Amino acid sequence: MAGSPTWGVRRTTGAVLRKAPHLAIAAARTAGGELVQAFSSLGFRTDPTSGSTAAYCGAGCQPGFGTCASTTKTTTGPPGPTPTSTLTDCLTKKNVPIRLTSSSDFSQLSKPFNLRLPYTPAVIVLPLTEQHVIDSVICAGKNKVKVQARSGGHSYASFGLGGQSGSMVIDLQNFQNITLDSNKVAKVGGGVRLGNLALGIYNQSQRALPHGTCPGVGLGGHATHGGFGYSSRIWGLTLDTIVGLDVVLANDSFGIVTTFYLQTVQAPAAVVQFSFGLPGMFKSAATTTAAFQHIQSFAQNASVVDRKLGLGLYMDGSGFLIRGTYFGSITDFNNKIKPELLRTLPAPSSTSVQSLSWIDSLTVLADPQPLQQPRTGYDQHDTFYAKSLVVPSSSPLKAQGLNSYFGYMIANGTNSANPWFSIINLYGGPDSQINVPSPSSSAYSDRSALWVIQHYGFTGTAGSPFPPNIIPFVQGLSDSLTRASPGTEFLGYSNYVDPQLSAAEAHSQYYGQTTYAKLLSIKNQVDPGKVFWNPQAIGN
Repeated sequence: MAGSPTWGVRRTTGAVLRKAPHLAIAAARTAGGELVQAFSSLGFRTDPTSGSTAAYCGAGCQPGFGTCASTTKTTTGPPGPTPTSTLTDCLTKKNVPIRLTSSSDFSQLSKPFNLRLPYTPAVIVLPLTEQHVIDSVICAGKNKVKVQARSGGHSYASFGLGGQSGSMVIDLQNFQNITLDSNKVAKVGGGVRLGNLALGIYNQSQRALPHGTCPGVGLGGHATHGGFGYSSRIWGLTLDTIVGLDVVLANDSFGIVTTFYLQTVQAPAAVVQFSFGLPGMFKSAATTTAAFQHIQSFAQNASVVDRKLGLGLYMDGSGFLIRGTYFGSITDFNNKIKPELLRTLPAPSSTSVQSLSWIDSLTVLADPQPLQQPRTGYDQHDTFYAKSLVVPSSSPLKAQGLNSYFGYMIANGTNSANPWFSIINLYGGPDSQINVPSPSSSAYSDRSALWVIQHYGFTGTAGSPFPPNIIPFVQGLSDSLTRASPGTEFLGYSNYVDPQLSAAEAHSQYYGQTTYAKLLSIKNQVDPGKVFWNPQAIGN
């Protein structure tokens, strides 16, 4: 790393990277499953011992709305450069477990979640210990090879493979520990998937955490870039539960999280799982606009809604579904929430309201995928393109933008040759715990969202050829809303990373000017050689 002062790798021991008064995780843009972080100048402190030199998913990732797909078809990417003998010699001399293109399991290990974006790593590291991670980063730095960590591998842009061929991928699949201490803080390995995490903490001590519905998503990228689920309005984002981290550090700031320490909560004895299908929503934009405006008014009504309500909308050109979780009694839901939610809306064509145990509710949301996920050999994939929009609480969606949005959806999506869906999740509203932390508390600096929207187009059969018209259609969904909403500053959600964005566009949409400036300052100091890299990384 030319120009890097005192290049080396340092690590914390135990849970010694502690949360300061304001939690500060600065995630250097990697997306769903990747773990490059910046910590030091944004609020973290380390214990005196820490200076030691020692040792959600495409069609298959939105099961909460019932559209799931998977495949075992293998897709290979463009040939990647063969790692130099210097790099492999460095890793071999340090006894680091690696896989090369000649390895029998390389194809499976390098298979992306999004089969549209295959890349071939120069080498895949499968560390068994933190020392293996340390040694891998040192070898990569000496040999000028870019590094990308991989947790669950669900990056929409295949950034878990580096976002290019020829990177070193550090796959954390062997970091699978889940334990709880006397304070009910969960110690969780960086390679744990969300379904296994939920089962692990519940089975040990009936504890719970806020997280997404896709059980195969890795904790690493999910937590470090936010981590939304139906429980987030009551418990916050997954990121907000972090009280400590074990990190392999490069110059004390950018590094790879090998272990998370998460403050759990008591799992509720029961929650209310609900869904309502609305008919006739794709006949006229005016009808759908009126329905959404009512739902939006309901979501902002403090006399009815508080933190106990998790709410989302799903639409795909034929179905329009209201779905969520209520953390109260089924009596309160039926007497208070349901009547106001459905008031003025068409009579539902389908209705489900049921009181479920915590694990049963997660199982329903994950269906048809099981909560228990394989630790190795994960093989759920899709072929897709997605974009996101974050709607600020200061600018609720108005009729002009909604008419344009639903008009485009009806004109172009009801008879689309390719499947697609849009999901609109409620982040803000009265008493939402998502928006309680300060914007300066982490690199997830958007703490004023009302809605977060995901637009997603896919092939229907994972691994099948990707039609070129899907990308402009998905972009058109976003454009139809943003261009008809003057004065609204839309942002993006980095766990739905859009590889079509330039690095500058991604930095603006995912971080904002103030937070990005902090991250860039850290990056320039601690990783001037850009060893930790992907196409939208800080400093690109």
